[in-house]
Amino acid sequence: MGVFSFIKNAGAKIFGIGKTDAEEASEASAAKLKAEAQAAAKLEETINDLQLQVENLNVHIDDDRATITGAAYDQATKEKVVLVVGNSNGIAIVDDQMTVEHVQPEAQFHTVVSGDTLGKIAKTYYGNAMKYPVIFEANKPMLKNPDLIYPGQVLRIPTLD
Repeated sequence: MGVFSFIKNAGAKIFGIGKTDAEEASEASAAKLKAEAQAAAKLEETINDLQLQVENLNVHIDDDRATITGAAYDQATKEKVVLVVGNSNGIAIVDDQMTVEHVQPEAQFHTVVSGDTLGKIAKTYYGNAMKYPVIFEANKPMLKNPDLIYPGQVLRIPTLD
Protein backbone atom coordinates (compact mmCIF):
# COMPACT_ATOMS: atom_id res chain seq x y z
CA MET A 1 0.00 0.00 0.00
CA GLY A 2 2.40 2.74 1.14
CA VAL A 3 2.23 6.10 2.89
CA PHE A 4 -0.18 8.77 1.68
CA SER A 5 -0.11 12.51 2.37
CA PHE A 6 -3.25 14.50 3.09
CA ILE A 7 -4.12 18.09 3.86
CA LYS A 8 -4.21 18.05 7.64
CA ASN A 9 -7.08 20.45 8.25
CA ALA A 10 -9.28 19.76 5.24
CA GLY A 11 -11.39 17.18 7.10
CA ALA A 12 -13.23 19.76 9.14
CA LYS A 13 -14.36 21.55 6.00
CA ILE A 14 -15.42 18.43 4.17
CA PHE A 15 -16.91 16.21 6.88
CA GLY A 16 -17.81 18.73 9.57
CA ILE A 17 -15.63 17.00 12.17
CA GLY A 18 -12.66 18.41 13.97
CA LYS A 19 -11.59 22.04 13.69
CA THR A 20 -9.39 24.01 11.37
CA ASP A 21 -6.45 25.98 12.76
CA ALA A 22 -8.45 29.16 12.23
CA GLU A 23 -11.42 27.79 14.19
CA GLU A 24 -9.16 26.67 17.05
CA ALA A 25 -7.40 30.05 17.08
CA SER A 26 -10.76 31.84 17.13
CA GLU A 27 -11.99 29.71 20.04
CA ALA A 28 -8.71 30.21 21.94
CA SER A 29 -8.96 33.97 21.39
CA ALA A 30 -12.56 34.03 22.63
CA ALA A 31 -11.59 31.99 25.71
CA LYS A 32 -8.69 34.37 26.44
CA LEU A 33 -10.96 37.42 26.16
CA LYS A 34 -13.50 35.80 28.48
CA ALA A 35 -10.80 34.96 31.05
CA GLU A 36 -9.42 38.51 30.89
CA ALA A 37 -12.90 39.99 31.37
CA GLN A 38 -13.50 37.69 34.37
CA ALA A 39 -10.14 38.67 35.89
CA ALA A 40 -10.93 42.37 35.39
CA ALA A 41 -14.34 41.94 37.03
CA LYS A 42 -12.72 40.12 39.96
CA LEU A 43 -10.21 42.96 40.40
CA GLU A 44 -13.02 45.53 40.34
CA GLU A 45 -14.87 43.47 42.95
CA THR A 46 -11.75 43.26 45.12
CA ILE A 47 -11.20 47.04 44.89
CA ASN A 48 -14.82 47.63 45.91
CA ASP A 49 -14.55 45.06 48.74
CA LEU A 50 -11.49 46.93 50.05
CA GLN A 51 -13.71 50.04 50.11
CA LEU A 52 -11.36 52.04 47.93
CA GLN A 53 -13.39 54.99 46.70
CA VAL A 54 -13.28 55.16 42.89
CA GLU A 55 -16.22 56.43 40.87
CA ASN A 56 -16.85 54.75 37.52
CA LEU A 57 -14.08 52.23 38.14
CA ASN A 58 -13.16 50.18 35.09
CA VAL A 59 -10.36 47.64 34.82
CA HIS A 60 -9.51 46.28 31.38
CA ILE A 61 -6.99 43.47 30.95
CA ASP A 62 -5.19 42.71 27.71
CA ASP A 63 -2.64 39.93 28.11
CA ASP A 64 -0.38 41.03 31.03
CA ARG A 65 -1.40 44.72 30.81
CA ALA A 66 -4.18 46.24 32.93
CA THR A 67 -5.71 49.63 32.21
CA ILE A 68 -7.57 51.38 35.04
CA THR A 69 -9.96 54.28 34.59
CA GLY A 70 -12.22 56.12 37.00
CA ALA A 71 -12.09 58.98 39.49
CA ALA A 72 -10.25 58.15 42.70
CA TYR A 73 -11.18 60.02 45.87
CA ASP A 74 -7.55 60.99 46.56
CA GLN A 75 -3.97 60.24 45.54
CA ALA A 76 -3.58 57.53 48.20
CA THR A 77 -6.67 55.71 46.92
CA LYS A 78 -5.39 55.93 43.35
CA GLU A 79 -2.04 54.47 44.34
CA LYS A 80 -3.66 51.68 46.35
CA VAL A 81 -5.84 50.71 43.38
CA VAL A 82 -2.74 50.57 41.17
CA LEU A 83 -1.06 48.33 43.75
CA VAL A 84 -4.05 45.99 44.07
CA VAL A 85 -4.06 45.49 40.31
CA GLY A 86 -0.28 45.44 39.82
CA ASN A 87 0.36 43.01 42.67
CA SER A 88 -2.00 40.50 41.04
CA ASN A 89 -0.66 37.34 39.44
CA GLY A 90 -0.41 37.71 35.65
CA ILE A 91 -0.24 41.52 35.59
CA ALA A 92 3.10 43.01 34.52
CA ILE A 93 2.03 46.51 33.45
CA VAL A 94 -0.58 48.86 34.89
CA ASP A 95 -1.73 51.76 32.72
CA ASP A 96 -3.14 54.18 35.30
CA GLN A 97 -5.62 56.52 33.60
CA MET A 98 -7.51 57.45 36.78
CA THR A 99 -8.19 61.02 37.79
CA VAL A 100 -7.99 62.27 41.38
CA GLU A 101 -10.67 64.36 43.08
CA HIS A 102 -8.54 65.54 46.04
CA VAL A 103 -4.93 66.06 44.99
CA GLN A 104 -2.16 65.10 47.41
CA PRO A 105 1.58 64.54 47.05
CA GLU A 106 2.47 61.33 45.23
CA ALA A 107 4.05 58.51 47.21
CA GLN A 108 7.18 56.64 46.19
CA PHE A 109 7.02 52.94 45.44
CA HIS A 110 9.30 50.20 46.70
CA THR A 111 9.61 46.68 45.30
CA VAL A 112 10.24 44.24 48.13
CA VAL A 113 13.37 42.11 47.85
CA SER A 114 14.35 39.04 49.85
CA GLY A 115 15.31 40.05 53.38
CA ASP A 116 13.24 43.24 53.40
CA THR A 117 11.12 44.11 56.40
CA LEU A 118 8.95 47.17 56.84
CA GLY A 119 11.51 48.36 59.41
CA LYS A 120 14.38 48.10 56.92
CA ILE A 121 12.32 49.85 54.27
CA ALA A 122 11.39 52.63 56.73
CA LYS A 123 15.08 53.05 57.65
CA THR A 124 15.94 53.41 53.95
CA TYR A 125 13.24 55.98 53.13
CA TYR A 126 12.78 57.80 56.43
CA GLY A 127 16.06 57.19 58.24
CA ASN A 128 14.17 55.59 61.13
CA ALA A 129 13.14 51.91 61.26
CA MET A 130 10.49 52.74 63.87
CA LYS A 131 8.52 54.60 61.17
CA TYR A 132 7.48 51.23 59.70
CA PRO A 133 3.83 51.73 60.86
CA VAL A 134 3.58 54.64 58.40
CA ILE A 135 4.33 52.24 55.54
CA PHE A 136 2.04 49.58 56.98
CA GLU A 137 -0.87 52.03 57.30
CA ALA A 138 -0.22 53.39 53.80
CA ASN A 139 -0.63 49.89 52.37
CA LYS A 140 -3.77 48.90 54.26
CA PRO A 141 -6.07 47.18 53.50
CA MET A 142 -3.83 45.23 51.09
CA LEU A 143 -1.45 44.43 53.96
CA LYS A 144 -3.08 42.68 56.88
CA ASN A 145 0.07 42.06 58.92
CA PRO A 146 3.31 44.11 58.93
CA ASP A 147 5.34 40.90 59.02
CA LEU A 148 3.78 39.45 55.87
CA ILE A 149 5.43 41.02 52.84
CA TYR A 150 6.95 39.07 49.96
CA PRO A 151 9.66 39.61 47.34
CA GLY A 152 8.30 41.23 44.21
CA GLN A 153 5.46 42.95 46.06
CA VAL A 154 5.26 46.70 45.44
CA LEU A 155 4.52 48.96 48.41
CA ARG A 156 3.52 52.62 48.75
CA ILE A 157 6.00 54.78 50.63
CA PRO A 158 4.15 58.01 51.44
CA THR A 159 5.87 61.29 52.20
CA LEU A 160 6.05 62.17 55.90
CA ASP A 161 4.01 65.18 56.99
